[in-house]
Amino acid sequence: MSELVFDDVSVRYGGRRGGLTAVDRVSLTVPAGQVVGLVGESGSGKSTLARAAVGLSPVTAGRVLLDGVDVRRLPQRRPLQMVFQDPYSSLDPRMSVGESISEAMPRGAHPGRAGRRAEVARLLELVNLDPGRAGMLPGQLSGGQRQRVALARALAGQPEVLIADEITSALDVSVQGAVLNLVRSVRRRLDLSMLFISHNLAVVRYISDVVAVMYLGRIVETGPAEQVLTDPQHPYTRDLLAAAPSMGADGTGDDGGPADIEPPDPHHPPSGCRYHTRCPIGPLTNAERTVCATTDPADGAIRRRHRAACHFAEGDSEHPGISAMSKGDGPL
Repeated sequence: MSELVFDDVSVRYGGRRGGLTAVDRVSLTVPAGQVVGLVGESGSGKSTLARAAVGLSPVTAGRVLLDGVDVRRLPQRRPLQMVFQDPYSSLDPRMSVGESISEAMPRGAHPGRAGRRAEVARLLELVNLDPGRAGMLPGQLSGGQRQRVALARALAGQPEVLIADEITSALDVSVQGAVLNLVRSVRRRLDLSMLFISHNLAVVRYISDVVAVMYLGRIVETGPAEQVLTDPQHPYTRDLLAAAPSMGADGTGDDGGPADIEPPDPHHPPSGCRYHTRCPIGPLTNAERTVCATTDPADGAIRRRHRAACHFAEGDSEHPGISAMSKGDGPL
């Protein structure tokens, strides 16, 4: 087990003029052996943060640490692996399933063709696929099967931390639950730490120990999953919960999010609280709350419950918390 820490991480694209800060001073910890669910609307910076961890996006400021070591200084075998959103583009269409998985194995870990073949078979069985599919091409597999192969490929790298980026969003609803159950089972069996990214609150709640909510490049609330999702402190989290349907028996509720007002331009984020232009308890409805537009609430977040980046996160009687979503304990 390993601990993954984002220490005041920023990711910026472009120059000073017209540039975009996709991730802005994010600090987040994935504790050893736990699952942190990262949730937010499309464009909030979730995937960029994940890509920064594995070296696919530039870290402009701050550090990403694995057990205290900057990931940029890790040896060639990287104990940090990522499963991507689209199972149709994450595998080389010209390589067989076995070749794709073998390619990700650390050099010397399974010497000889027989050793690599045996490990490929073991990994395919681990993700509930017939080892006989090792000779097939990705184009011969369904989306769910490809995502299982992508998971096996990530596990071939012998990770200590696994990052799963929207791994069910491109799949049919009928297979989403099976893939989620597989991920949860594999994580427990291998005792991995995991950053699980999704815009589906029902999915995040089902699989996560800790929930972090991201908006416009920043973490606005984080804490134990049950607490954050039953007693949210930030208005954005409340709005996400209000927009999401209750989780059904299959655990695959529809996507939801604040929809009444368009998000601001990420190239020019609002001053003060970034959510104040959409917030139902801010200056839109309470003109006297000018502090929301002038002062960044992130500065005092550490003193608030769930580290909520909101000036009025605590004791707000005008906007009560959303009632808890029901949680199914059985398999999806």
